Amino acid sequence: MNAVTLSRGIRAPPETVRESMHRIGPFMRASGFDEVAVDGETVRVANEVGIATIELAFELVDRPDADLAYEQRDGIFEEMRTTYAVSPAPDGSEVEATTEFALDVAIVGGVLDATVIARQRRTELAAQFDWLETVCAESAIRD
Repeated sequence: MNAVTLSRGIRAPPETVRESMHRIGPFMRASGFDEVAVDGETVRVANEVGIATIELAFELVDRPDADLAYEQRDGIFEEMRTTYAVSPAPDGSEVEATTEFALDVAIVGGVLDATVIARQRRTELAAQFDWLETVCAESAIRD
């Protein structure tokens, strides 16, 4: 299993960060996906990565160690799950996101490899953290 982990301090209380992350549509769109559709607990995304289009369906799941978690139900991975954990920090919150994935070699083949997927995922998580910083700062201004 491959893993990508990214963390960042956000200048907002943990409750504000959690509430923002649970705005699933905007939070997933912040990743830079070309398409995002949310239907209850199911999230469908599509993204151009290199010369391939990756389409995935995720299911939001409860995990005791995470404030937000989802797992792939349909897509190119043999397995794929992402968790986000928010903890208090001196200047607000620390958010850690981890994506674990195993590639389905029969589907992916020579087009994508774990290095390309990991690089893309780091970019997506960083974009989500950027969005959280902006949204939480706007929330603080309104309060």
